[in-house]
Amino acid sequence: MHSKEQFNLTGKVAIITGSSKGIGKAIAKGLAEQGAQVVISSRNQEACDEVATAFNEEGLKAIGIACHIGKEDQRKNLVDKTIAAFGRIDILVNNAAINPVYGPIEEVSPEIFDKIMDVNVKAPWSLSNLVLPHFQANKNGSIINIASVEALTPGLGLGIYSTSKAAILMLTKNQAKEWGKFGVKANAICPGLIKTKFSAALWQNEKILSKVEKALPSSRMGLPKEMVGLACLLASDAGNYMTGGVYTADGGYMIAG
Repeated sequence: MHSKEQFNLTGKVAIITGSSKGIGKAIAKGLAEQGAQVVISSRNQEACDEVATAFNEEGLKAIGIACHIGKEDQRKNLVDKTIAAFGRIDILVNNAAINPVYGPIEEVSPEIFDKIMDVNVKAPWSLSNLVLPHFQANKNGSIINIASVEALTPGLGLGIYSTSKAAILMLTKNQAKEWGKFGVKANAICPGLIKTKFSAALWQNEKILSKVEKALPSSRMGLPKEMVGLACLLASDAGNYMTGGVYTADGGYMIAG
């Protein structure tokens, strides 16, 4: 197989959660540009449809299916509607996440703790389980869990978010270990500071941004499109021998002194 062909996703179907904006939208577009039929999903149907329509106008294949990722019935609906539309699922990108608080871990309420764990950990675990039978039917599948460099080293003010993302890394490794026999590979991407609405509280604070940029070998924050290449590799045949891996795309954050 020509190396170019290894990245070809024609005929594959990908669900990307939290893909009406930011990193999720960028990854969805990248997978679609490689030939995949993509499912744009977020809480708001209108937002999903807007992105799917824009993709289709560019000659890409996309549909929008709203899903509150924290609700089991909506997760099931997402999978059922994808199968109804495309008849298969080959790639799952667990990207949707929340971080409603910034501050010391002792100030996080039990309700907020539960909410973070429900969306950031339980939802990817549950959705992956729902997709597994379809991977098994194809004897092939790729799970890409979007974690964070916060999963690898503690920052300030993001303690419970970091804890949830650290859990995602171990979930990824267990998925890879247990589901490899079904032809399933599972990997995690750990972005650094990326310019999205999700991280706006950090990069809109000039003091924090200046400190981060001075510390980073790349001297700048990242852009959503800079997560795409890694996702396309892990989704495609080019990444077939990569499973259980944790990959950073962080401008050198993890080596910054």
